[in-house]
Amino acid sequence: MKPAHLRSASRTPSGRSGASLALLLVCAVALGGCSTVKGWFGGKRGETLKPAELTEFAPSAKAQKLWSARAGKGEGRLGARQGPAVADGHVYAAAVEGGVRAFDLQTGAALWQHESELPLSGGPGAGDGLVAVGSLEGDVLALDAATGAQKWTAKVGSEVVAAPAVGQGLVLVRSNDGRVTAFDAASGERRWFWERETPTLSVRGNGSPLLGPGLAFVGNDDGTLSALALADGRLLWEQTVAAAEGRSELDRMADIDGTPVLDGTVLFATSYKKQTMAIDGPSGRPLWAHDAGGPGQVAVSADRVVVTDPDGTVWGLDKASGAALWQQAALARRNVTAPTLQGDYAVVGDYEGYLHWLKLDDGAFAARVDAAGDPIRAAPVVADGILVVQSTGGEISAWRLGQ
Repeated sequence: MKPAHLRSASRTPSGRSGASLALLLVCAVALGGCSTVKGWFGGKRGETLKPAELTEFAPSAKAQKLWSARAGKGEGRLGARQGPAVADGHVYAAAVEGGVRAFDLQTGAALWQHESELPLSGGPGAGDGLVAVGSLEGDVLALDAATGAQKWTAKVGSEVVAAPAVGQGLVLVRSNDGRVTAFDAASGERRWFWERETPTLSVRGNGSPLLGPGLAFVGNDDGTLSALALADGRLLWEQTVAAAEGRSELDRMADIDGTPVLDGTVLFATSYKKQTMAIDGPSGRPLWAHDAGGPGQVAVSADRVVVTDPDGTVWGLDKASGAALWQQAALARRNVTAPTLQGDYAVVGDYEGYLHWLKLDDGAFAARVDAAGDPIRAAPVVADGILVVQSTGGEISAWRLGQ
């Protein structure tokens, strides 16, 4: 298991992280649910840092593999949480080496491949007939969603490890320097940018901006959530989900690295500092908060909010009040992904490439498959009842769930 990745606010001109060996050691010790860490300690301390062993259970659901494919060589140890996008029955995937590829959601048939020498680091964003992706060097590449033909390219000031948000005539790109840049979807012309200072130390990765009616919602590395006007990037309101407080830079890490979820007029966001909040979208007024959560995206059902915390515990919260309904701690220190919903189940991946289905009503395990030989860092994506997941080795697989 690889250590959870941190990034430093100081970056090289190419946009790559300037984290030093000291920061890597801090990362390993502080977030040490990792096999690379266990040998640094003796006796019981070393045992407590091991990832939890998977335990047997009686499956109540069955996961069927529909297809698998390759998306280049994958991200490896980049820590970008590179995942697929699904739109209009197509699956789009990018790779640091391998360009962008499109597949049929139902069959996995290859539709097109766009070769690129750019180190495409973020997952693709798709919508309105466009696929957009960013690179480690700050490039933005926009392709025709039907054919893969290049439409335009642009540049931002730092590496891009979040999928661009595409819609309402714009492509919004979140770069690692804390800046959100809006490009015209048709021409690639820059319309506006908004930036926020990033902390000295933060979790590796970013969430994509979320598009709402005339708005963009952005989770920041300092634990705040910002609402921007799509027309010009003006800040409309800002709400603190988790305060960046503590005696050290590590203690103050409060990243909102998952894309917020908008359900009706209510926003849901969660922070690395183990805080989850429901917020009134139009006003930014908090509705409830709970002290469980993590840097990834929340999953929202009709009556549940599901989050994973940095320790690997999966939580089910009441959607109306935020009260804890259940917690599943059997995946401790397995670097589980943010959750995704598939029917009546929450699904997470882990560092060994397993997918785990948990019952929404009580958090009990329902199904498990070894989906990939490499770690799964990006949350799976569900569309038309089909779950699609991408590993750090570049393998994509699609799964349907039955009894």
